[in-house]
This record gives sequence, C-alpha cells and structure tokens, in this order.
Amino acid sequence: MKNRGKSGRYQRIFKQIEELIPATESPWSRMSTVAALLHHKMPDYFWTGFYFLDEAGNLIVGPYQGPVACLKLKKDTGVCWAGINTGQSVVVGDVEEFPGHIACSSLSQSEIVVPVRDKSGNVVAVLDIDSREINTFDETDREELEKIVALVYR
Repeated sequence: MKNRGKSGRYQRIFKQIEELIPATESPWSRMSTVAALLHHKMPDYFWTGFYFLDEAGNLIVGPYQGPVACLKLKKDTGVCWAGINTGQSVVVGDVEEFPGHIACSSLSQSEIVVPVRDKSGNVVAVLDIDSREINTFDETDREELEKIVALVYR
C-alpha cells in the first residue's frame, strides 16, 4: 500500500486498539491484539509480531501473526537487534541490503522494527513487520506505528 489512505487506516487501527486495551493490563495480551489488528488490516503486512527481551537478555519471539517465526534471534544481529540496541525505529527498504539481516522467511523483502518501551522508558521489545514487497515502509509507517506501540504499556 502506498501512502494513499495509509495515515487514515493507521488512525482507525489506533482508535480500535485504544478502545480494546483497557480490558487488561497485560502487555502480552495487548501485543497480541496489536499484532492481530495490524496484520489483518494492513494489506502489505506479511509477518507482524513482537520480539521481547527475556531475563537472560535473549531476543525471543512473542505474539505474532503470519508464518512460523525464528524463535530466538542471534544477539546483536539483524534489524530487530538494531532497534533494541539503538532504541530507534528502523525502516529497511530492501532486506538484502541490510548487513546481518536475519531471514526467517525468504519471502520477506522489506521490514520495519519499532522499539516498545515499558512504563520506565526501557526498551523491552520490538514490533517487527515484514512485507513481500520492496520499499513498503516509510516515515508514515514509522510515526503511526510508534504511536500504536506506545499503547502496549500505557
């Protein structure tokens, strides 16, 4: 999906998530809802989910939608770890050009990773979204997804 209507779609999804999440304080449940809504309402999303830091400092798959995921990501490698280590969102137009990209699926062509912060401001997870098309994600996706992930620990 190009920019046409993308912001409006994200705003509707944000509102829906905002209405649903007060039912629980569980970040896990909230992440599940975010992944499901985004995956099923954004047509270019191929894999949509979260990776979280466990007690040992490993990046482990959490709630997701799409094909089977990598269960654990090699430390300090790939787009998800770039988001964890920098605390910044990472937009990758072509995954083949990202050094150390971890290909859980060869169908993934572009990716966006957005850090998730707990109530203390610590990065505890990332939202990871893959697309089968090159250059799917842009600044609109980054801005809107940052607003959405902020709801997880709200």
